[in-house]
Amino acid sequence: MRAPEQTFSYRYPHPAVTTDVVVFTIRDGRLCTLLVKRANAPYQGSWALPGGFLDIDEDLDACAERELAEETGLTDVYLEQLFTFGRTDRDPRERVISVTYYALVPQHALSTPRAASDAAAVGWFAFEDLPELAFDHAEIIDMAHRRLVAKLDYSTIAFQFMPEAFTLSELQCVYESLLNQPLDKRNFRKRILSLDLIEETGCQRRTGKHRPAREYRVKHPDRVEIIK
Repeated sequence: MRAPEQTFSYRYPHPAVTTDVVVFTIRDGRLCTLLVKRANAPYQGSWALPGGFLDIDEDLDACAERELAEETGLTDVYLEQLFTFGRTDRDPRERVISVTYYALVPQHALSTPRAASDAAAVGWFAFEDLPELAFDHAEIIDMAHRRLVAKLDYSTIAFQFMPEAFTLSELQCVYESLLNQPLDKRNFRKRILSLDLIEETGCQRRTGKHRPAREYRVKHPDRVEIIK
């Protein structure tokens, strides 16, 4: 006779686990974040990050991808784990621990988001002009931005927003959008050229009344990284 399957019961209460996702893109020269409007309590009608509860038989990465797809319609987005938020009072319903993710995606690579599941609406919001957010999601977005800024110092993620040929002014605009601050033109160019990541194409481009600007391209486009 087959022995009955053994089960375990713990006397300690278990917290719930969720995943929340920060998706960044650049729209009209501004760093933007994707938010959903909550259809249900708590914080009904408030804007929040896409996310939700982990199923008991589900991996964390799969949960983040599923919730993003269910609430916004976005799929095939590379997500990197950001941080775990577990303050005891972060959710009024119960003790909830959130494993958060973030992504940086060029606008042309994104489909149009659409609200579904328990999201009443979905939209892009400029990073410097976010609405009041539910839970601790403002803190999550702030940490995701700080992680993004830190990566600019040692990675090539900014180049994924550039076309095959670009000017240094165009590249500077991308950096300023990601950093959310202006940069000194001379210092920026000196630093970028010292990294030896780009090379001149031999062509020039005239913009307005200014003298023609040199065009550049990435030396090794296959090495341009996504958030990773």
